[in-house]
Amino acid sequence: MAIVTVAVITFVLLRPTNAPPGSALKGDLKQHCPNAKSVVIDRISVPAGPVAGYCQEQLVNAAQIMRAARTMGLNSHSQEIGVMTGIGESGLRNIAFGDKAGPDSRGLFQQRKNWGPLSARMDPYTAARNFYERMIGVQGFNSRPPTEVAHAVQGNADPNYYTQFWVRAQIIVTTLRQRTDVAPWE
Repeated sequence: MAIVTVAVITFVLLRPTNAPPGSALKGDLKQHCPNAKSVVIDRISVPAGPVAGYCQEQLVNAAQIMRAARTMGLNSHSQEIGVMTGIGESGLRNIAFGDKAGPDSRGLFQQRKNWGPLSARMDPYTAARNFYERMIGVQGFNSRPPTEVAHAVQGNADPNYYTQFWVRAQIIVTTLRQRTDVAPWE
């Protein structure tokens, strides 16, 4: 049953799409990633990609999000929530500019000035720790729907916004966890 589920999810994520650039997908599913040697982040051998439509630059950022969760003792579900939020906020890119809603927003999580100094918001690991520090303050964060948890931390205008990124986050976390040189974290 698990193999069938993975096959269906993989088909859905890798099928051709007519979504315009910059759409909510935040990553071209048919993206060709440049050849690159694996980069090691906290024992994860990060591939060139693509994984769920993302290349190594974005996957390194996902690995940093996972590392922050792991160092805080958080499980894979929390890692998936962090990666899902990073996809929704920046497409897993460390963005050095804001937007209409937050001209001072920066980094993977588009954190504003009240999240800390710019240097912290632009460091993927520190930005992820800041996200997780607020996330663990959300009542029932381990049992609530992931989009509700992300919304409670980020304050996005649409509480269901992050749902569209959940499956991709699960695939990225699962794939990167399988590329670690030690037993899976938990």
